[in-house]
Order: sequence, then structure tokens, then C-alpha cells
Amino acid sequence: MKEVDLVIRGARVVSPEQIIDASVAIAGEHIVAVGHDDTMPPAREEMRADGLYLLPGAIDSHVHFRDPGYAHKETWRTGSAAAAMGGVTTVFEMPNTHPATGTVEALRLKQKAAEASYCDFGLHGLLGDDTVDRLEELLDAGVTSFKAFVGNTFGNLPAPTDGALLEGFETLAPLGIRTVVHAENSSILFRRQQKLKDAGRIDALAHLAARPAVAEIEAIGRVLTLAEWTGARVHIAHHSAADSLFLLREAKRRGVDVTAETCPQYLLLNTDHMLKLGGIMRLNPPIREARHNLPLWEALMDGTLDMIATDHAPHAPEEKTRESIWDCDCGFPGVETQMPLMLTEVNRGRASLMDYVRWSAVAPAKAWGLYGTKGVIAPGAHADIAIVDMERAGVLSQNRLQSISKISPWNGRPVKGYPLHTLLRGRFVMREGRLVNEAVGWGRSVKPVQKMPAARPRNTEHYSSAILQTPAGVPRTAVPQGEVDWSQA
Repeated sequence: MKEVDLVIRGARVVSPEQIIDASVAIAGEHIVAVGHDDTMPPAREEMRADGLYLLPGAIDSHVHFRDPGYAHKETWRTGSAAAAMGGVTTVFEMPNTHPATGTVEALRLKQKAAEASYCDFGLHGLLGDDTVDRLEELLDAGVTSFKAFVGNTFGNLPAPTDGALLEGFETLAPLGIRTVVHAENSSILFRRQQKLKDAGRIDALAHLAARPAVAEIEAIGRVLTLAEWTGARVHIAHHSAADSLFLLREAKRRGVDVTAETCPQYLLLNTDHMLKLGGIMRLNPPIREARHNLPLWEALMDGTLDMIATDHAPHAPEEKTRESIWDCDCGFPGVETQMPLMLTEVNRGRASLMDYVRWSAVAPAKAWGLYGTKGVIAPGAHADIAIVDMERAGVLSQNRLQSISKISPWNGRPVKGYPLHTLLRGRFVMREGRLVNEAVGWGRSVKPVQKMPAARPRNTEHYSSAILQTPAGVPRTAVPQGEVDWSQA
């Protein structure tokens, strides 16, 4: 039997369906065997994992590593180090850097910065009025997916018009590419925020008052309408409100290809915490009242919400602690703390480890076209593994975060359940609770292994988003192509 690089013995391997006692053999970047201990091949290195659990490395669909443009907040090296420490082996990074990832030139800057990554990554390109004609060019250059900031957030990128959003979905639908949407109604947000400012409100809850749940409800409804019309794949980012869950349930029932994430902060925090922590808690969408927490948990359990992400959005401490809530930057670090927070809830009986693997690895792998290569511990898959001790207890400390942003609402929170080791494509990037510094730069783009099957438009009256050219080369607006019987496609 051929010798392999590593055999992990005596562990419990977790999938969404079961937890089994098994050993795992790794050769190069891939898993080659999962089974009984006495069936494992000889190995250059063996590791005992008695009493520990092997989880597929977490895939975080929503991080902001801030580079290029805001390196004082985070860099690819520090952000990906935080991911490795948190059992996260793949991230999808957002385009609201500076410059925004809406041109090939800007993408090249980000790809260069990402050469320092400890984890694998996908890059969301920007879908906006100024970029909608470049989507296929960006895909060819290496983006894996797109992000549309329908709601205003850090970076102050203008929301795409409904026309541009529709056109973008028309372009991406036949390609099968999924678009992440920050779903809040910017018109509501801007108007209410200005009225609150004019009234002299600078307190923490003014931020929530400016971004009511109806802003999320309206935007999700609008996005789902356009997605259903075009057949585009969409992903609702950082779902925060109980009141908009019915839209996802109904859309999924009708067959709309929509996935959705929520974040630990929307499951575990509410306005009671905001009153205590103030601007540290400012993020978009806002932390809401306690009545939203339980329905979001229930939506995860019944599949209305598909996955856990973090919206890891670091800022310098002084940018989070200003007197006026309007002057506090939005977001906080989360990629390093997500796994211990969620494992703690598993230990409390809120969910099972199998549920957690579905939310943290399997669902995102499927949404982004990676399942089989990532998101599973099975022969042929990348050896992306988080080795977890469910009995280890501790207290989260913002001062120990790998992120540059040493400020967190989770500071001082007791947790039980930690990743002890993280392997990315067969290599330890975190071992025995410590970052493996030699693994810097081991991360790479998932673009070469991404497989997004083509989507099929659902409507029968299809409008091309391609810009037609007159003989003189003058652009003309898109025109109807007539009815298409997609059942025969």
C-alpha cells in the first residue's frame, strides 16, 4: 500500500447526516481514505485525534479583508490568519475596497494582496451601474461571483439602479453565476438617517431607527422578483429580520434559486447589547430587537436560511468608539470567533454538530460551486479540515485576535468548543491553537475548481442584456428577443 503524507487516527468525522468513528488519510492536497483505523495506509506522519471531531473546514461567504485601500483596518495576511485560527479554510471576499473590485485593474490589485493569504478564497466582483457592462470580463479575469450593494454600507458605493440590477441578472443567469445582495432600501435609509440627524439623535439605537426591518423586506422582495424573472442565482447577505423570512420561504417554494446567510450577531445579540456597547455594535443591517433572534434560529433549522457567514468587517478601535453613532464605522471582526460561538450553542443543545457542518461548510460549498472538492470529508476532496475539541472551554478576548481590529462585542464571552488544528489542502495552517507562520501564502483562488452549472431562465419573454451595436458602432439599448420556450432548451 502506497505511503501517504498524514493519517489522522481515532477521530469522529462529521457530515450533515452522521458522525462516525473513523481515521482519515491525506496525500498531498487531497483526502485519499476515510475508514476504520486498521485500513489506513502507512504514513510519513501520524496524528492521534482521540476524543476530537473532524469537521470540513468552514467556508465563510462574507468577509471584508479591506486590502487594497484600508490596510490600517485589515490586510489579507491578518484577515486570513484570523480565518485559519477560527477553523475557516475558504472565504469569499467583498468588493467594497479601494478601489472597488469593479475593473480588471482593481481586481489585479486585490489578487496581488491575496498572495499573502493563509486560506483559500473567492473574490466577489462589484455589480453596479458602472460595472454591469464588464461582468463577463471580470469573470474571465478571476472573480467567482458578484456583490450588489442595494443597501448603503461602508465604502459608500452607490446602489445599482433597478435597471442595472435586472441587466446584471440577465447577463449572469445563463452563466449560472450567483450574486450576493446587501438587501436594504437605500432611499429609506438615507431619508430616515437625515431626519434623525436633524433631530439631534446620536445615540446607538438611532442607527436601528434609520434602518427598519421594512427596508430589508422591500429590498429582498424586489431582488427576488428580478431573480425569478431572469432565472438568476442570488444570495441574500446578512439576513437580520424575522419579518422578511416569509419572502425566502415563498421564493424557495416557487423554485427561485436563492440562498441566504445569517451571522452569529443576529442570532445571539440584540438591542439590549447595543445599549451597553454602543458604536462597537454598529453594523449593516443593524442589530435588532430580541424578538428576531429565535425566528432566525428556527429558519436555520428548517432550511429557510442556508448558512452561517460572519460579515467580518474590521475597523480600528478609535473608528468604533466615537461619540456620535453616525461617526462610528459599521462592522466588527468575526471570522475568528464564529466557530467557537456556534460550537458553544451546539454544546447548549441549540443544534447538532451535523447541523453546524451543513451551515458552515456544505451549504456554502454547494452555493458557490465547490461541493465535492470542498465542504466534505471524503476521498477526492481537498483536505480542508477543522479538528475540534468540543470540551475545551475558554473566554473570547479581543486582544488575542489575529485581526488588526482589536475590538469585538464578543470580548469576555465564555465559549465551549474550539478548533485546535486547521488544515488547508493537507497542510496545517493552525496547529495546537497556534498559527503556522510558514503557511502564509498557501491560500489560493478557488476559481479553478469552481463549477457553477448553467441556470435556466424561468420566464418565457427573455430580454437580452447584451448591448447591440449599429453598423457605425453606436451602442443601442437592449431589445426584446421574442418568446423562448425554455422547456425545450
